[in-house]
Amino acid sequence: MPPVSSQPTSGLTPSQERRRSHRDEARRSILDATESILVEDGYEHFSMRRLASRCGYTTPTIYHYFGDKQHLLDSLLEERFARLVVKLRRVRSGPDPEDLVRAQGEAFVRFGLRNPNHYQLLMARRPDDVRPPASVEQARIALMEPLQRLALEERLWVTDVEEASQLMWTMLHGMISLRINRPDLNWTKSTLRTSLDILVRGLVRPADRATSSKGDRDREVS
Repeated sequence: MPPVSSQPTSGLTPSQERRRSHRDEARRSILDATESILVEDGYEHFSMRRLASRCGYTTPTIYHYFGDKQHLLDSLLEERFARLVVKLRRVRSGPDPEDLVRAQGEAFVRFGLRNPNHYQLLMARRPDDVRPPASVEQARIALMEPLQRLALEERLWVTDVEEASQLMWTMLHGMISLRINRPDLNWTKSTLRTSLDILVRGLVRPADRATSSKGDRDREVS
């Protein structure tokens, strides 16, 4: 019987495993401290000096792991918005993409309201040469997908999918921003779903009307 190898299943040596564990622990501690400061004081009061004091790692160590402040904040955003992507992909709806627009819109707004500091961080102006985290782009693609399906079915009132996306984004962002900035107002429980109903009716033709319009155009061509 061959001797049992002491090599870790990951293929790393014990010293490499310890270094990786130390690196992962340091990154986790730094990200947790970053999130705590953002939750307590908001993005405006965040600084690398305060972070170093909070997490126990020196500023050079933080820069070593994350490069700079923008990449540190983006690492936290990536982690949070990856959860949003999972939620959007888990949304269940019927065969009509109109239902998916409504369900995903509600999931997006609820995510923003539950993560106000991360949402405001996402909305902060970033340098032109710095792309948003990958999960943010994935969330955008997930939200675009039902609009593209509706466009193929000729059910959008507007002819440009990008215009439909911007109209949807304006409403969703407005809902999130107003409720974040004015928590003192007595927001009704039905505000979100009523707003989404109005948005969908303004963007999407009923399925029967879309079919009728397409049939009329086909007859004109023939």
